[in-house]
Amino acid sequence: MTLLAIVGATGTGKSAFALDLADALAGAGRHAEVVNADAMQLYRGMDIGTAKLPLGERRGVPHHLLDVLDVTEEASAAAYQPPARAEIERIEASGGVALLVGGSGLYVSSVIHDFRFPGTDPVIRSRLEVELAELGPGLLHARLRGIDPETAASVDAANGRRIVRALEVIELTGEPKAARLPDEPTPWRPHRVIHLRSERATLVERLDRRVETMWRDGLVDEVAGLLPAGIERGVTARKAIGYAQALAELHGRMTRADAIAETQQLTRTYARRQVGWFKRYPDQVVVDADDPGARTAELARLAAID
Repeated sequence: MTLLAIVGATGTGKSAFALDLADALAGAGRHAEVVNADAMQLYRGMDIGTAKLPLGERRGVPHHLLDVLDVTEEASAAAYQPPARAEIERIEASGGVALLVGGSGLYVSSVIHDFRFPGTDPVIRSRLEVELAELGPGLLHARLRGIDPETAASVDAANGRRIVRALEVIELTGEPKAARLPDEPTPWRPHRVIHLRSERATLVERLDRRVETMWRDGLVDEVAGLLPAGIERGVTARKAIGYAQALAELHGRMTRADAIAETQQLTRTYARRQVGWFKRYPDQVVVDADDPGARTAELARLAAID
């Protein structure tokens, strides 16, 4: 069966939809397995702040590429692509249906599109990282904007890691466009994209509440427990939304109220970027995440597809 990618902004219910779809497929005599496409859910111990589905709530549906990295390791789409594709191929070879589920746009794209990642150069990377530390992401983003405005527009001006990678690729290849996905990507294999969407006002309210719940559920304690594991040395993990703010609270650099407020603001911004990213996918099916009837109809339609 065709690979099914369930995408959308954070807070739109992708995990629950995937489980409902797995149940619907089981009713049609087919088994489904989930392949995670959320970059932060790759990390062991990062559960509350990533809304990772607990094992006991997965309804017996196998989930893959969760808890595969230590918090000191660097996550990247280039490293994620081969194991994600290998899991999908294994699932399909066994006669199952692979459900690629997550909101990390580049990670989803790295799987469903025939995208080849340029290599890396440690000398160039090291030089750019020194510049990042000395100049800050704003100046490097301005440099990227001068070289390749389209790539710069797709990269958060505060995301130093992504900016450095884009500049590295451009320097390596001599081609500005090499640092971004093609406008009309070639599919890796046949797939369907199901894009869960919520009205902006509804989603914002839900996300704000979700952040408050994360703090009530013990996010700061979770982060404190990750200190011995080295989260502060992690290139990716320590900068994750919510985790960076919880670290700041732990060290007295932020009050709890400020940490929550900043996490809410960053989460809203991230959700808006996710919607913009996934809107570009051709032939996607958009489902109103807050309309039970629309969800049920789409589940029935997908379960009936050969």
